[in-house]
Amino acid sequence: MNAIRPVRILGLDPGLRRTGWGVVACEGARLIHVAHGVIAPSDKLPFAERLLVLLSGIEAVIAEHAPDEAAVEETFVNDNARSALKLGHARAIALVAPARAGLPVAEYAATVVKKAVVGTGGADKAQVGWMIARLLPTAGKTTADAADALAVAIAHAHARTAAQRAWRVA
Repeated sequence: MNAIRPVRILGLDPGLRRTGWGVVACEGARLIHVAHGVIAPSDKLPFAERLLVLLSGIEAVIAEHAPDEAAVEETFVNDNARSALKLGHARAIALVAPARAGLPVAEYAATVVKKAVVGTGGADKAQVGWMIARLLPTAGKTTADAADALAVAIAHAHARTAAQRAWRVA
């Protein structure tokens, strides 16, 4: 009998100081925690080297956990143009690393991610973390960044399940 491997989804919550990542396996409506963590380059490194740490870290996660698809949270616009630009660089790394590995990459607004996991787009980080603990009990304790990344992966899992249902109806 041929067993079909569940689809693995890598969720990324990009940040220059801390990029959260989480991998879930999606089998129909069932979600299974695979792994999660944070990539945190030293603030003491030059900017380009911090970006390189993010790139290498995401590539290592992809190599270790073999995701089939990736999803990245869109960053909210910061009033400080310099901070927004630097965050944009980190986000670019989060988009390029999985694309470079041949993965399809989806993007989701933070409000969409929160609504998918908590039920409201205005949820705070504590509510997201609480729901991640309920939805993925085997994940154990997560940092806010890793919980956000797992939430991005879950939002993508829900979106792809909804799309598959729509294709079957059409």
